[in-house]
This record gives sequence, C-alpha cells and structure tokens, in this order.
Amino acid sequence: MARKSGPTTGSTTPGDTPADVAAGVRTPRRSEGPRVRPRNGLDRYFEISARRSTLTRELRGGVTTFFTMAYIVVLNPIILSGADVTGAELPFASVAAVTALIAGVMTILMGVVGRYPFALATGLGINAIVAVYAATQLSWPEIMGLVVLEGLLITVLVLTGFRRAVFEAIPPQLKTAIAVGIGFFLTIIGLADAGVIRPGNPLISFGVSGQLAGWPLLVFVVGLLLTAVLVVRRVKGALLIGIVVATVLAIVVEAIADIGPRFGADGAENARGWALQVPTLPEEVVSAPDLSLVGQFSLFGGFERIGVLAALLIVFSIMIADFFDTVGTVTAVGAEGDLLDEKRNLPGSQPVLLVDSLAAAAGGAGSVSSNTTYVESAAGVADGARTGLASVATGVLFLFAMLFTPLVQIVPSEAAAPALVIVGALMISQIRNLEWDDMSLVIPAFLTIALMPFTYSITNGIGAGVISYVLLRSVVGRRREVHPLMWVIAVLFLVYFALEPLQQLF
Repeated sequence: MARKSGPTTGSTTPGDTPADVAAGVRTPRRSEGPRVRPRNGLDRYFEISARRSTLTRELRGGVTTFFTMAYIVVLNPIILSGADVTGAELPFASVAAVTALIAGVMTILMGVVGRYPFALATGLGINAIVAVYAATQLSWPEIMGLVVLEGLLITVLVLTGFRRAVFEAIPPQLKTAIAVGIGFFLTIIGLADAGVIRPGNPLISFGVSGQLAGWPLLVFVVGLLLTAVLVVRRVKGALLIGIVVATVLAIVVEAIADIGPRFGADGAENARGWALQVPTLPEEVVSAPDLSLVGQFSLFGGFERIGVLAALLIVFSIMIADFFDTVGTVTAVGAEGDLLDEKRNLPGSQPVLLVDSLAAAAGGAGSVSSNTTYVESAAGVADGARTGLASVATGVLFLFAMLFTPLVQIVPSEAAAPALVIVGALMISQIRNLEWDDMSLVIPAFLTIALMPFTYSITNGIGAGVISYVLLRSVVGRRREVHPLMWVIAVLFLVYFALEPLQQLF
C-alpha cells in the first residue's frame, strides 16, 4: 500500500525505514481494536470474536464457499476422464468420490491447523496439465506419483521457511495487483461457467450468437441481479441466498422446458443447454463412494518411463503452478477479509502453507491431481467468514458430498456463477491501493492484473509481474529495493515460461 506523502502522526511500525522516520513519515499502525473476551473454548481456539465474527457467519460462509466450488466434484472426473498412454482410464465415480474425500479432509485440516477460512480441492489448471501428461507421456499412476513428489518437495520448502520467505518477499504493489487480478479472474470464471462468454472465432463470443439466449442464461442473469441487490442492501448471507434461489429457479425451468446439457453423450452441442450439471431432482439421494483409487500411484515410475530430467521438468512445472497459485489465492482472499498486515502478508501463514503443501501430495496419492487452496474461498469470506471454523464447515459438506453426490449435482454452474462475479467486483475495489505515479510499478501491476484473466492462469499473471518488476526497478536505479529472493523467483519464472523448448532440448 502506498505511503502518504506528508508527515503523519502515530508511532512507527516495523515497516518504517530510518529514512521514513527522519522525514516524519509514519505508516499508521494497524489497530486490532479492543480485545474481546472469548465466549467459550471454540471461540477461543478459532478466535471468532477476536476477528469480529460470529458462529452463524462462519457456518454461513463455509456453506457459501462449498456451493461455489462444489462443481469440482463433477468437473474433475470430466477433466481426468481420458485414457493414459497405456489406454487405461480412471473410473468416473471413483474420481468424484475421492475428489470430495481429499477436499473434505484437507479443508478441515486447514480449518483446524491453519485456522483461516481457506478451502482446498483439486486445482483447476493443474489437473488439466496432469491430464495432458497422462495422455501423451505417462500412465495415470506415474503422473500421480510425480504429483506426490511435487507436494513433498513443496512441503520441504515450507518446513525450511523458503515458501514463507518467498511469500513475504513479494512487494505490496504486486500483492495488491494479485488480489485485483484474481478479482477479474473470478469474474471471467463466473461468466464462462454461466455461458455469457464462450470460446469463439477469433477469441471469445458473447452468449449464443451474440445474444443472451437460452433459459440457463436467464437463470444466471436473475441470480446475478438478485445477488447484487442483496449485497448492496447488506443482507446477511446474500451470496448463499442468491445461489439457493437461482438453483430452485433452475430446477423449475428444467422441469418445464426439459433443456438438457450443453453437450450430449454423443458429443452433439446444445448451445442453449446447461453448462455442466443439469438441475434435476435425483432418483436417489445417497450413493456408496468408490475409494478404490486411493494409493494407486507410482512414486518413481515416471522416471523409468521418460527419464530423470524429463520427469524433473514435469515436477518443476507443476510445482511452480501450485506454489504461486497458492500465494495469489491466499493474498487475494486474505485481502478480501481484511486479514493481512501492513505489508500485505498473512499473519501466521506457516501452518496455512504447510497444509496446502500436504494437500498437493494427498491429491496425487488419491489419484485426483494436486489439491490447492481455492480462490472461491473469497465467496465465503465475502459472506462473513473470517476463521478456520468456516473451513471446517466446508470440509464437512465435502465429506457429505462424497456420500450425497446426486444432491451436489443439483446446483448448476449458472446458479453458482453469480456469486463469483459479485466477489470479483468486491475484490477489484482494492485497485485503489495501487501506486499510479511510477511506471516501473504500474507496468508490473498491470501485467499481473491483465494476464490472470486473459490467460486463465494465476501463475502466469504472477510470473509476468515478478519478471517485469525486477527488470524495471533495476533499470530505474531502484535495484536495492528489490528483495534478493525476487531475483530467484524471476529466474524460476523465466525457466517456467521457457519450459517447452527446454523439454524439447532435453
């Protein structure tokens, strides 16, 4: 956050340099307000009252987060549905069940150990990378073994303090830009999930043939307008109410119009159909989970099949995506909940980063790809969640989803998407904290913000921002202001962006 240009009153903080003190410039000390006496042991452990929250808000926020990310239980099996190089396929039902299981266990662990309102599940983007490697180079057990190794490697980096050091080395300007960029990224995700924007020629198209046509899009529009009204009227549980009302409307619409999915079983496209889940009442409520995929991985099989160097490059690519997706997500969600300190760092982040790292390994061990902290957690935070109790609630719902998968499939993406768009609007308001009078800061921030939605990747945005920040601050004579670790990160990102030619070379 930019410091004010004139002298201010107040005591110094650890962020004030000797030059600041001599010039009379002070960074206002962050006030936590008067201490609140915990009401009970649960309140004391999760610091519910201390963070100005309530039990109701935490549970409500946890439920909201679950419904905005429950789609992963259905989407992950679709992404991992192809055959590997041996022709083997992962069972759809087992992938769905284990996806819910790992997400539930690791999210509860995040709540209990990390004590922040962050939910975890299979990382989108990372699972697509895993699917490509399985289809072209490795078997499913072999690529999942490399995911386990990647998770264990990040865990070592956490235990040595390196991951936290990297988190804190990123300057406030880029951290704010990350939060803003993720706001736009969430908006793009929401609009794409609803079908408002779709792959087109040459790039993207608006709705169906340039129009908001079809009943599913109407459900999205109604849900978006309703949620917006509830938010500006400061109605408690606005996001959750919007999701529930839109889901009920979707069920009624489908029952009357019989719209069906956007893509049929034969691959035929119904442009006006539901994007993912068709909102119909299920014939059965409970289904026994198939957990046969747990433990079906080969830790070093990938090294034997494609060689040590090629396998290490795959581990590196997944690690970079996993590593910096979490940095961006934690920064953005923490900023939305006003949980960051003066330097835009998350206090007590070490347990959060540790659980996130273990989740990566757990996802590989369960054959459902690396699990990571979800940016959709911002929806629960926007609905009032401030503590790990919200994550416990989200995790419990994922465990129930493992048993009640038919019920989870009722909520169409068109009903959950409005919450993501509204949260995006809330998050981009942080753009006011950026410095705009120094182009060596403006350009890295702009690249960070622009590349996240346009390339559909948090990692790409952070990488572009880091590389340009190091370069531009150096050429304007501000090299000493660049943290040494930023140089290391910049080099790693250069390798990451040049990964394909390196793979072809070796």
